[in-house]
Amino acid sequence: MPTAAKKMLFILSKATIENVYAAFIMANGARMEGIESEIFFTFFGLEAIQKKKLEHLHVATVGNPAMHMPTLLGGLPEMEALATRMMKKEMEKLDIPPVGEFLEILSDSGVKLWGCKLAVDMFHLKKEDLIDDLDGIITVGDFYARADTDNTHMLFV
Repeated sequence: MPTAAKKMLFILSKATIENVYAAFIMANGARMEGIESEIFFTFFGLEAIQKKKLEHLHVATVGNPAMHMPTLLGGLPEMEALATRMMKKEMEKLDIPPVGEFLEILSDSGVKLWGCKLAVDMFHLKKEDLIDDLDGIITVGDFYARADTDNTHMLFV
């Protein structure tokens, strides 16, 4: 008989609003259920923890089948900005906090937040470029080693 999850490890590789909030909401939900939770920000997912970028994330309108619009339409000028404004407006109605505030909530609730060393080096970022609540910059191997308990689940968002 399966046992309940004890630890959730999320890998965030894209900093579109829909990916970031999916990871944040799942990590937060895990903590609310008493499950350990960690997020590993890699490649473009690092934008969600960069001080200068985290409040300027966008909805992906091109190549996003969930938008239910032709790619050409999604690429029109201002379409991404319009979709982003609409998404943020709907999230405000539901009292979903902005990215920076949500990161603080996650950290305060015990969610571990990790930057990917390879991606940090590749994008020439410094620790000072990233949020203060970051638990560290670690390698992929270090992150995998964090799956050190039974009933640990890893999700790629």
